[in-house]
Order: sequence, then structure tokens, then C-alpha cells
Amino acid sequence: MDLRVKRTRNNIINAFLKLRSHKALEKITIKELAAEAQINKATFYLHYKDIYDLSDALEREIVKNIMCSIEHPDTVVSDPKRFVKELAHAFYSNHALINTVFSGRQQNSLIDGIEKQIKELVYETNPEFNGDIEIDVLLTYQIKGGYYAFVQNIDKDTDSILSIIGKISEHITGRITGNK
Repeated sequence: MDLRVKRTRNNIINAFLKLRSHKALEKITIKELAAEAQINKATFYLHYKDIYDLSDALEREIVKNIMCSIEHPDTVVSDPKRFVKELAHAFYSNHALINTVFSGRQQNSLIDGIEKQIKELVYETNPEFNGDIEIDVLLTYQIKGGYYAFVQNIDKDTDSILSIIGKISEHITGRITGNK
């Protein structure tokens, strides 16, 4: 990629993040973003269709980064305690960016994207789970339930919260898969 194109995209993203840190997504205009990025509006449109296209691209990139930082995402069923800790660490690593990009109406997009990616990975590596409604519900519960339980208790002792969520996930997984 051309260095100028890369620099322009970085300027657009940085301007977006600056604006997004104190404004709702739907309140950001291309005009103010272009001014903040020190580009003209036409340049913005060379890279993105609209502000939502830019936001979606950033959301996908963050989900990808989170997935890449989970060392063993396939352990969601085989070792739920490990998975819970790795997922929490991945969220911590991207905490500031997550709070900016996924605030307001975008809040659920993060965990929906993570759930989709993890399910695809689990079904790819364990084709026998594909179409199994119990496994599908289990994955949703572990991913979304674990995430929201963690977020709602983030002000408490992190190690204890992760241990509790891990135990619950391990117990439920064992009940469903028969590995008690």
C-alpha cells in the first residue's frame, strides 16, 4: 500500500477515534471528520462509503485483533477455564479502543462479532458440533454470559471473577458434553 494512502487512512482513523471518544457515532459528520483529519471530504469518500462504513471496518479490525490475541480460542469447549482467562486478557488488551469504538448503540456489536468468529472456529475444528443446538447455546452462553458477567463485575477482584466464571463455564460444558 502506498505510504500516502496509509498515512491518510491513519489520519482518518485517528480523527474518527478522537471524535468518537466524546460523540455518538450518528452525530459525527464527514465534514468535521475531514477537518479533524486535515483532508477534504472527497478524500474520505475514496476510502469509505460513509461514517458507518468506517466504524464497521474498525469494529471488524478490533474483533480480528481480539481473536488473534486469544492463544487457544478452540478451548471454549475443551478447557473453558483457560478460554475465559484468555478472552478476558484479550478484552483487557484492547480495553481503551473497545470503549471508544463500541460505545452507545455499537455496544453489542463487539460480543456479537466475537461470538460469530469463535463459533466459526469451533465448528470448523469440530464439525461434529455443527447443527448441535446444545453446543450452539452453550457457546452463546459461555461467550456472551461470561463477557457480561465479567463486565458487570469489573470493579471486583478480577482473578476471583474469572475463576468463578471459569468454574461455571466448566460445569455447564461438562453437563452438556458429558465430561463431568
